[in-house]
Amino acid sequence: MSQYQIAVSGAARGVSVEDGKELAIAMGAAIAKAGHSLLTGATIGLPNYAAEGYKAAGGRMSVGLSPAASKVEHVMKYRLPTEAYDTILYTGLHYIGRDTLLITSADGVISIGGRLGTLHEFTIAMESETPIAFLQGAGGVSTEIEGLLELSKPLRNADAVMFGDNSEKLITQLTKFLDKENAKYKHIYKTK
Repeated sequence: MSQYQIAVSGAARGVSVEDGKELAIAMGAAIAKAGHSLLTGATIGLPNYAAEGYKAAGGRMSVGLSPAASKVEHVMKYRLPTEAYDTILYTGLHYIGRDTLLITSADGVISIGGRLGTLHEFTIAMESETPIAFLQGAGGVSTEIEGLLELSKPLRNADAVMFGDNSEKLITQLTKFLDKENAKYKHIYKTK
């Protein structure tokens, strides 16, 4: 079985958090069951729900990438959570830099719902050719991505963008895509 670093992107606040909470928890659990590591922006809302679902399902490594420069700043200034993470990298890069580091550190991205930050992470994934899958059902930016892709044609990596409404099926689809893309490097991604 291959093991990848999967980032979860999604809204911290807003309607899609309410509509996507159970979807995010289920996605975190699906990532854990698939044997992957979890990365998030160490923020509230959907990414944190995914991290909670991941830990509850026995996930082995959840990593948060914080916009803050320290744990004190993370908790006191940004008011962000710490409990669902095995470790948090305090980047000091604020949200814009943190988003770039998060997406480019991931082998693949799962996006749920979202607002402007999620759109930013999507564009980073497209520009860095990081595969991204959208778990539909939470509303937000994720519902608009297919239209944006139509406006952006032709795309050099359109097959690296996936859509689905089932957590387990979507993480399986993303894993299969990553396995195919990394076939000649499978010895690097194998679990022990």
